[in-house]
Amino acid sequence: MTDILPVPKRRRPWSRRTRLGVDLALAIPLSLLETGWLVGDWIYGYGLDVWAAQGQQSQIDAAGLAHMGRLRVMLVALLVAAVLAALFRARWTVTAHLLVALLAGGSLTAAQHEWDHGHAPAPGCVRYSANC
Repeated sequence: MTDILPVPKRRRPWSRRTRLGVDLALAIPLSLLETGWLVGDWIYGYGLDVWAAQGQQSQIDAAGLAHMGRLRVMLVALLVAAVLAALFRARWTVTAHLLVALLAGGSLTAAQHEWDHGHAPAPGCVRYSANC
């Protein structure tokens, strides 16, 4: 007689919750690394570029735009990582990524607000107004 081996079951990522130890082992270092990257980029990536520009507005503007671009890429990467962690049902990793994504979104909003405030057109005379 021939014994037929059972077909091994394929484990889908969403079939079981990730163990707590593995989840925390990923969540804590990744959130610290991502937060450190955000702070380091703000200080060394943007701050030193502005300092090195020595008051040249075109270089300061280029540094600001590059910083906002890096923040957008980081925000998208954080959200993709949060979706992947949710797929593997690692709730603490998802929470950590979403908190850092919230921090990155706030930084991006602050940088965009600073850019808009610094580049607003000067209020001019409106045609047909009483003060012209």
